[in-house]
Amino acid sequence: MDRAPNVMYSRVGNFGDTDRDSPAVTIRTIFPETWIWELAEVGDSGSAQVPVTVPDTITSWETEAFCLSSEGLGLAPPAQLTVFQPFFLELSLPYSIIRGEIFELKATVFNYLSKCIMVKVTPAPSSDYTLKASDDQYSSCLCANGRKTFKWILTPSVLGVLNITVSAEAEASQTVCDNEIVSVPVRGRIDTVTRSLLVQAEGTEKEETHSWLLCPKGDSLSEEVALTLPKDVIEGSARSTVSVIGDILGRALRNLHGLLRMPYGCGEQNMAVLSPNIYILQYLENTEQLTSAIRERATGFLKSGYQRQMNYRHNSGAYSTFGHGNGNTWLTAFVLRSFGKAQRYIFVDPQIIQSAKEWLISRRDSDGCFLQQGSLFNNRMKGGVNDNVTMTAYITASLLELETPVTDPVVSKGLSCLRSVIEDVKNTYTTALLTYTFSLARDTVTRQQLFKKLEDVAISDGSYLHWSQSASADDSDSLAVEISSYVLLAVLTADSVTTADLGYANRIVSWLVKQQNAFGGFSSTQDTVVALQALSLYATKVFSSDGSSTVTVQSAGDTHHFDVNQDNKLLYQEKQLQSVPAKYSIEVKGSTCVSVQMAQFYNIPTPTEAKTLSIDAKIEGDCKKTLGQYLLLNFTVKYDGPQARTNMVIVDIKLLSGFTADTSMLKPRSTSSTSLVERVDSKDDHVIIYLKEVPKNIAVSHQLQLKQILPVKNLKPAVIKVYDYYQTSDLSETEYSSHCE
Repeated sequence: MDRAPNVMYSRVGNFGDTDRDSPAVTIRTIFPETWIWELAEVGDSGSAQVPVTVPDTITSWETEAFCLSSEGLGLAPPAQLTVFQPFFLELSLPYSIIRGEIFELKATVFNYLSKCIMVKVTPAPSSDYTLKASDDQYSSCLCANGRKTFKWILTPSVLGVLNITVSAEAEASQTVCDNEIVSVPVRGRIDTVTRSLLVQAEGTEKEETHSWLLCPKGDSLSEEVALTLPKDVIEGSARSTVSVIGDILGRALRNLHGLLRMPYGCGEQNMAVLSPNIYILQYLENTEQLTSAIRERATGFLKSGYQRQMNYRHNSGAYSTFGHGNGNTWLTAFVLRSFGKAQRYIFVDPQIIQSAKEWLISRRDSDGCFLQQGSLFNNRMKGGVNDNVTMTAYITASLLELETPVTDPVVSKGLSCLRSVIEDVKNTYTTALLTYTFSLARDTVTRQQLFKKLEDVAISDGSYLHWSQSASADDSDSLAVEISSYVLLAVLTADSVTTADLGYANRIVSWLVKQQNAFGGFSSTQDTVVALQALSLYATKVFSSDGSSTVTVQSAGDTHHFDVNQDNKLLYQEKQLQSVPAKYSIEVKGSTCVSVQMAQFYNIPTPTEAKTLSIDAKIEGDCKKTLGQYLLLNFTVKYDGPQARTNMVIVDIKLLSGFTADTSMLKPRSTSSTSLVERVDSKDDHVIIYLKEVPKNIAVSHQLQLKQILPVKNLKPAVIKVYDYYQTSDLSETEYSSHCE
């Protein structure tokens, strides 16, 4: 699994002669791009002191401050703060490389002292990589305002994140440098830098999970699973784990910052990051498990998500996926219901909520139905009825969740509109959403009528129960998870939930848990949001404050034991599985439910088979001639599936090792543009491109400029991935390579 390397600089400084035998150590680890952003109350005195820790980056900070009071707004003039060190070391290396690639590690020493020094540069020994000297010597004179670069050829010997440490020391020496005797600085005699390098396996990473919710109720429950690896698995790339947690929301709670391995540069994905925090906070609060640490962390995500969502708000009060064009009815309703609930935990401007509500109300037709504006997020939701029915159900449910009375004219007319079309609804998604809406409205007659329709199309498999949009759909697809979650919400939304209801709900929950990814989310955005809302409601209904269980996971050559009790219910426990491939058994004994998941991560050669969504890529140019020359990456996306067009599509381009990208040729579309590019983001060694859609049988082609900034030898191909944002199983990959050495 790719992890972003951390950068850590540490400095050993001598502060006077008495310290030479026992140098004080300062570790520099804080490198934010922006700093502070804190509110402070000045009070009646008119002044306040706010203690802060200066980041460790050697740079200049420009500070700004403003003050709000009943008398108006005050803005302070900018002030500068420079963080500096007179003698320091800087390492130059790529963000990541692929196994088999090698590169020249460069360590540059800067001397801003007024005197010459003798510098000795020494890399720390490591079993994770080998260094081959490129220079004859690693000691050198360095005079005032001078710099010197030392080089080694670095060859990694393991996969994963490697820490590379190099020290530069100003030594005492009799050598004359530039006609002067070298000096040894009183402060900062040694500077040590540790940088991380991500070494990845070749090919494409894959993830598989096997998940269970096991509730022994005083008995013993067991499951068996055969963990296998593909025949073409890349050697050394496989990693398998088993994790146990005593709460079905615990996995999501651990990964509140990233339930999905997807980009979140659009208005909907931002809300999908924000919303689960609300449902988990509600659950922990209702079950008296909410600690101050969890509250602070979750509300921190809520606050930042709320502020970020303002980028996608229109002056009308509506929201759209990228903040331009027309407001989107569905997204605005999603924001309304989320902000309305978030008010309990963070400050949300009431006018922001009111303006969204008023804009939605203005979208109504004379019969009380809401008119769809902007596309439905997932085109597989369509079928059987007008989109306005689905939209009316969603908005009416949103208003009811925010405790708007059924007698409110907007709600009552919306329900009336929906009742008039129920007989015509053949769409499973819309049926499930309607069932939840009428459950919220406490309309038991219509609710039962809709449940009868759902019973007819339910997919029952032993102890598992779920629904799918069509008989041919993949059981684990995003829409199946969302439909089943709406049914679960409907089952649990009643004046009185019976034991039979909970038993029925448990079968849905058991299926939903099996679809969870390794981070506690699901395959896309809306299925994750609705599933976690439903699971949190279920967990609240069945919560018990007593009981314990033991979990034994074993194969012929591997055994692990876990204890789950009321003191560690929310503790994520994980162990590495050593025997894969093998058949593992899971046995749970006790009286409390446990969530068990086995996760496998491995690489395979990049698949080349044709898919309905496909991508081709080719490089123009040859950077063999000149370091720093631009190459041109041409890529083409095609779609030939059953729909007229795809949903929003993501193109994820992994950059060649040692390269950066100039994305200026990928211009996001404006209101007057016909380009399908909505947004372009660069993160670490990836470029992420959002395409509004890809029309059927019409190729979409673009170009990206690549520039080599660090030479890497034995350069391996890089992978480009394209996938449907809402149906992530619609995915294709290809490789591209250059002749750079």
